[in-house]
Amino acid sequence: MEKKPIILDSYKLLWKQVSSTLMEILKVLVLLLFFTMESSIILQNLQPMFHIVPFSVLLIYFISLAYISKTSPVYVVDFTCFKPPNCLRVPFTAYIEHARMLDFFDDKSVSFISKILQLSGLGEQTYFPPGLFYMPPKSGHKEAINEVHLILFSVFEDLLSKTNISRQDIDILIVNCSGFCPNPSLSSIIVNKYALKEGVKSYTISGMGCSANSLAVDMARNIMCTHDNSNAVILSTEILSTGWYPGRERPFMILNCIFRVGGAAILLSNKKEAKRHAKYKLLWTLRTQGAFDDEGYYSAYRDEDSSGITGVRLNGDVLQVAGDTLRTHMPVLGGRFLPLIEKLRFVRSVLMYKRSKEIYIPNFKRAFQHFCFPATGKSVVRETAKRLQLGDRDMEAALMTLHRFGNQSSASLWYELAYLEGKERVKKGDKVWQLGMGTGPKCNSVVMECIRPILGEALIGPWADTINTYPLTIP
Repeated sequence: MEKKPIILDSYKLLWKQVSSTLMEILKVLVLLLFFTMESSIILQNLQPMFHIVPFSVLLIYFISLAYISKTSPVYVVDFTCFKPPNCLRVPFTAYIEHARMLDFFDDKSVSFISKILQLSGLGEQTYFPPGLFYMPPKSGHKEAINEVHLILFSVFEDLLSKTNISRQDIDILIVNCSGFCPNPSLSSIIVNKYALKEGVKSYTISGMGCSANSLAVDMARNIMCTHDNSNAVILSTEILSTGWYPGRERPFMILNCIFRVGGAAILLSNKKEAKRHAKYKLLWTLRTQGAFDDEGYYSAYRDEDSSGITGVRLNGDVLQVAGDTLRTHMPVLGGRFLPLIEKLRFVRSVLMYKRSKEIYIPNFKRAFQHFCFPATGKSVVRETAKRLQLGDRDMEAALMTLHRFGNQSSASLWYELAYLEGKERVKKGDKVWQLGMGTGPKCNSVVMECIRPILGEALIGPWADTINTYPLTIP
């Protein structure tokens, strides 16, 4: 394998260290010059107008420093979503019939599964991984690795084809999957399979739940602040093969009912030429944490049931925790993007709270034109929209994605954006708010601005065969 890329990266790193040292020396010299000139003016008792000279030098320096240290904008060049083959579809009747044939489910368990499916908001065309179609379901390491190959290889190759980017042009690789963390890591599997260059910076994120993709975008953005002229690829999925719960305790059984196969690949770039063909400009990312609160921390928790079977337990206060996490997130995000009048109304309601007992909910539709919420479940989507006082059309993308593809963890946000693009609703200049909420709990936001017309995506995206049948009315 060629050694040239890694040598070039070493030279770039060395040059950055030298440049940083020179900038620090220059800063000291400028300050020394300023104080020397000021001291001379004061000691010689010169006229006040002479103070303009040292202050002008200082002003020119700081303006130049701000210009030099300005980071390049990050663009979302394009993205792809995994479309599973039809042979992996799992209609409700097939799911329930399969469940009846499993020894570890009794009649009450099957009745509970049927009830959750009917209330979940999922449709009849969602997908399971191949391992879960066996009798009994196979949930070992081999099946999980096969699922990784099926999803991540497909979306990665699709992204390379769609963007015409070479594997050797990828500088940063981030793979996120909460429940499956093999050794070697998921990012190493991709590097090995596609022989990425030696200098690629690879990362694997686990345990972050449905907020992982938004976190990965934030991570890539921060890395690219110190790595100019770079391309970053993010791969997001959730491996279900190892997450299957073969037990009867209801708080553990819910994830079996609502999680489905899915994955997304996103190409970010801060190269100047990326602006000519990128879809979006990344405006901002925000992360807030709630793990310090025990109620929120244990609301979704990987644990053993009374029989020693491992699974993820969902407590009854998940909706309340999601609302509380979002409430602490909104003021920070709103302070950045809401118009002044909305901020003033919010501040006024806070000051008048003792009298009115009401807090004004800002109109976020005045800041964003499109919303991508976590497709965790119908109730969570509607609770999120209720907290933000949004209408049916605003939560349409999340509900339709949930119906068509199920809960695909953090990758769902990109299926929702693909839905909006397929409907040709995203116009140049529109702002898109992607909101990820995951276990912990944590709340992450990504804000993007569309920078070019987006047409024809309905024919090539994951919605190609069903976009015209949506939206549906989901009771």
